[in-house]
Amino acid sequence: MQCKLISVCMLLAVMMVFSGCESKKTSQGDNEKMITKEAYGQVGGKAVDLYTLTNKNNLEMKVTNYGCTVTSLRVPDKEGNLGDVVLGFTTVDQYVKESPYFGCAVGRYGNRIALGKFSIDGTEYTLATNNDANHLHGGIKGFDKVIWDAEPKETDDGPAIVFTHVSKDMDEGYPGTLNATITYTLTNANAFKIEYSATTDKATHCNLTQHTYFNLAGDGSGDVLGHELTLLADHYTPVDAGLIPTGELKAVVGTPFDFTSPHAIGERIGVLKEGVKNGGYDHNFCLNNKAGSMALAVKVYEPKTGRVMEVSTTEPGVQFYSGNFLDGTLVGKTGNKYQTHAGFCLETQHFPDTPNQPTFPTTLLKPGETYRHTTQYKFSVKK
Repeated sequence: MQCKLISVCMLLAVMMVFSGCESKKTSQGDNEKMITKEAYGQVGGKAVDLYTLTNKNNLEMKVTNYGCTVTSLRVPDKEGNLGDVVLGFTTVDQYVKESPYFGCAVGRYGNRIALGKFSIDGTEYTLATNNDANHLHGGIKGFDKVIWDAEPKETDDGPAIVFTHVSKDMDEGYPGTLNATITYTLTNANAFKIEYSATTDKATHCNLTQHTYFNLAGDGSGDVLGHELTLLADHYTPVDAGLIPTGELKAVVGTPFDFTSPHAIGERIGVLKEGVKNGGYDHNFCLNNKAGSMALAVKVYEPKTGRVMEVSTTEPGVQFYSGNFLDGTLVGKTGNKYQTHAGFCLETQHFPDTPNQPTFPTTLLKPGETYRHTTQYKFSVKK
């Protein structure tokens, strides 16, 4: 009897040990699930990684260190079903060969600079002209086309990736060595938060942004013309035929640019005439928040799925682009062709061509200063 009692006790002890080990393993698994890393191919002989971030509510974002590119972002609809709401590709090779800035970070200067030229303290600098006669999104090899250093980080807000890159003096024609840091966090409040910072050793211009194409109905679901857009901007910057601002800040009231109350993206898109190619929006809006503090800038609602996206930022402007140049030649992640207006972008920024527009809020960054801005895309549902 005593032997049997001892045997039972020993068996219980062993079970407790194994139970403790299993509990610890599950806990570690939960932590690992927040951020995972896998190989994503090579670019120029250098390894590229793909990270998966999962927050406490099971929202999931995939991002690669090639261009800080968001390749997938899965958020719930009104029925609780997760769906991918960003456009993109399956492989890094596709991003290298044919991406129209899908999901990437943009720099040193997001948007256009007229004729690829600007002057600082009497010295003229010439940049690459990669958009007809103008400079666009940092040039031929902007920040979207470099492999960033990446450090996964678990925070109280949620899983994060800290990306860093050193852009050398005269990179793409820009003066000064720029040390840039971009942190992506998938917050437990269901927001994709982006924090930018940069320093320089020589006066230069810096205007970083993010170029994800969204479709809240789901990637491959068709066009975004039925999305309802609210944009808290009383003015926008009119442009010429090359999409360069004229320098005017024009009131939106009475125009197809008035989204101060909700309007479907496609409601007035057919009457746009001003400086727009392929029939759509590609304009900078001057946000009403002038204090530089974090404030709501944009709200987008997709009626079929009930998904809502709210964009808050510290920046003075946002470029609203309605996917005008997509033409069905690009094949996306689900094998679908991206037709015109298959996605939209909301690129928080300083205004286009600011280096040549003295009345616009400045983008000049000097030694001893730190460039900073924060933007977040927060997701919810409306039933």
